[in-house]
Amino acid sequence: QVQLVESGGGLVQAGGSLRLSCAASGNFFSIATMGWYRQVPGKQRELVATITSGGGTYYTDSLKGRFTISRENAKNTVYLQMNSLKPEDTAIYYCQALSRGSDGWRSAWGQGTQVTVSS
Repeated sequence: QVQLVESGGGLVQAGGSLRLSCAASGNFFSIATMGWYRQVPGKQRELVATITSGGGTYYTDSLKGRFTISRENAKNTVYLQMNSLKPEDTAIYYCQALSRGSDGWRSAWGQGTQVTVSS
């Protein structure tokens, strides 16, 4: 199984930046897609961005240009650089990974990291 640990969240003023990290560990053969999602209490979790092992990326349209996802395959780590942050970006940010292990493909989630943007 894969364990995901996020870090880098915190409190920032509007217009500021944060960089989230998510490191994967555990027993697996490979990790395919990794991604970031976010959730505001009372609302559905929404996709922020994904990245494949080959570096292909996908972003939610509304976040293009401000957020950048990247990945270090050798470290099994995915990053989310968030710039020009807005109060509406306040949410819990979750890392997700699709990995292949001895029992096939599995999806794993991190515990989440809080991002709070003050106005």
